[in-house]
Amino acid sequence: MAGKLKPHLRKSIIKQTLEKKKSNKDLDSDSFMLLSLRHLDKEQGHNLYEWEANAMLAHSIEVLSGYCNDTLLNQTDGQKFTIYGDFPPDEKTEYYPPEQIPEDANWARLHITGKQCVIGHIVKNVFYVVFLDGEHKFWKSELKNT
Repeated sequence: MAGKLKPHLRKSIIKQTLEKKKSNKDLDSDSFMLLSLRHLDKEQGHNLYEWEANAMLAHSIEVLSGYCNDTLLNQTDGQKFTIYGDFPPDEKTEYYPPEQIPEDANWARLHITGKQCVIGHIVKNVFYVVFLDGEHKFWKSELKNT
């Protein structure tokens, strides 16, 4: 019985669990993708209420929450998640850059389903949602399988 600890020397299950929990310091170095609605443009594209009425909001949040479980760059595949860089040229878009967005914004798109996309820009590991594009009009292209 040399391997057994006396009860007063053993750590309780609660203490063991608390020691395994992440602290705020652990989150400082976390580079997983974060979302921000700080730059959401309510003048262009669809709004949250329209996506809710069309049963797209909950699905979109589910998809976005999945993206938050990995780094931004690990998920950039050019299909579901595309980083464009510059804002699209006038002939390719029905949108215009909102005033609150920096001129050198790094524009990107998260494809939700069918034509539905969430458009935004990225800074480090933060995806700033700017447009809810339910008709794929941010960067017009030939649609496949929709």
